[in-house]
Amino acid sequence: MPGLTFQRLEGAESVTDQHTYEVKETKVPIVKEYDLVVVGSGSAGFAAAIRATGMGLRVAMAEAGTVGGTCVNTGCVPSKALLAAAAARHSAKDAGRFPGLEPAAVGLDLPALMAGKDALVGWMRQQKYLDLADDYGWDIHRGTAVFAGTAAEPVLEVAGDAGDSIVLRGRHYLVATGSAPWVPELPGLEEAGYLTSQTAMELQEVPESLLVVGGGYVAVEQAQLFARLGARVTVLARSRLLSGEEPEVSMALASVFHDEDITVVRRAVPTGVRTDPSTGEAVVTADVGGAKQEYRAERVLMATGRRPMTAGLGLAGVGVATGPAGEVPVDAGLRSANPRIWAAGDVTGHREFVNVAAAHGALAVENAFAAAGLEVDYSQLPRVAFTSPAVGAVGLTDRQSNAAGHLCECRVLALEFVPRALVNRDTRGFIKIVAEEGTGRILGITAVAQDAGEIAAAGVHLIASGTTVHELASRWAPYLTMAEGLKIAAQSYTADVSRLSCCAV
Repeated sequence: MPGLTFQRLEGAESVTDQHTYEVKETKVPIVKEYDLVVVGSGSAGFAAAIRATGMGLRVAMAEAGTVGGTCVNTGCVPSKALLAAAAARHSAKDAGRFPGLEPAAVGLDLPALMAGKDALVGWMRQQKYLDLADDYGWDIHRGTAVFAGTAAEPVLEVAGDAGDSIVLRGRHYLVATGSAPWVPELPGLEEAGYLTSQTAMELQEVPESLLVVGGGYVAVEQAQLFARLGARVTVLARSRLLSGEEPEVSMALASVFHDEDITVVRRAVPTGVRTDPSTGEAVVTADVGGAKQEYRAERVLMATGRRPMTAGLGLAGVGVATGPAGEVPVDAGLRSANPRIWAAGDVTGHREFVNVAAAHGALAVENAFAAAGLEVDYSQLPRVAFTSPAVGAVGLTDRQSNAAGHLCECRVLALEFVPRALVNRDTRGFIKIVAEEGTGRILGITAVAQDAGEIAAAGVHLIASGTTVHELASRWAPYLTMAEGLKIAAQSYTADVSRLSCCAV
């Protein structure tokens, strides 16, 4: 009988002995048909599901962990919430930069701070993910997802914790499983123990000292966060801080970190880790410019990048080979080697930004179901590091523009010439414009300043519209905003800005 099995009991002699055999029903997987099956419930998956349901398509989503993905649960939201709290605490300590104000020490209850962060994360996960899925009406299947079938007829098997399983058959599939912190193999590291950007967000005590290994966005944010919460922080960077951005960024951040007693060690390549039995400290050995050095701290935070999460998905069995880092190779329209399987977000190995993931998800759906022929364009993608002052950039750096064959003319405006920075009593930082020589067309903008992210956002529109520095210099800018610095930087191409009055046009 289909779905039934006979199990012989001890002492039974024949299958006809009804007292010694029992009948057990086997669970036959349920098969459900959809237009789109999404693996993962982060920003890429949700953007895809929202776009697909808006097109009247039947959508299913498979999720093995917590709905919402990295950004809301362990990435952007919790880290920026803690950074904002740390900045508020630091502002009280730094109040003496304003005449008439006395610096103040603000107490810290880290468990309460973490609980507040968790409450915010839970609220956003409910409002922006779970409730949205209910409102739009797609199905979320909880469990471990694995591709099965063939390359021509792939299916997705989802195994639940209770041993139940379901088979999802779609016209198209979207792999949107994101990425996870990656830690290189380092002798002694596992035994000594370490933090990642995710586990650091769950600490209940501020470590007395912290070694941050890495020099990218996560490293600089976490270093300043824990320094402002009271840890003694040392950063071990293989190159310079934010090495992919303008060199002026690294110099400005290094100066800020020096002011906040954060030690930055450049050209540092860790070679091993051990635990000092007498103190319990982690001791990291590093090659620093060819010399062996040791660094000690209570905790080590590995901020050495992320890797796509594709292990165990069974992609090879349906004709999708993964790359050396586990990424799903896709074409410009986000289609994988299998024409029915698409990928979006961090899992593609493309830029690891949540807005990129969301844009990927919507674009993949348009291409899969509307044959839109859309391609990903990163030429005006803004980049932000939420340090304080922040780093914001868009378009090409000076080096990138030269490599692309542009003859460039650059200007770097110190914040001492920006009225907003003067009234803030904080002139640390700059605004840099990269323009095409001859035409003056703006190719790139970088800023280290308060609200640098908003400067980068304005830069998106300036670059997309082909605005020149001459046009920008003659346009309106609201006085006493940091964005006014863009206009002043553009004016510096033809004027000595040190000789301009306030609001000078």
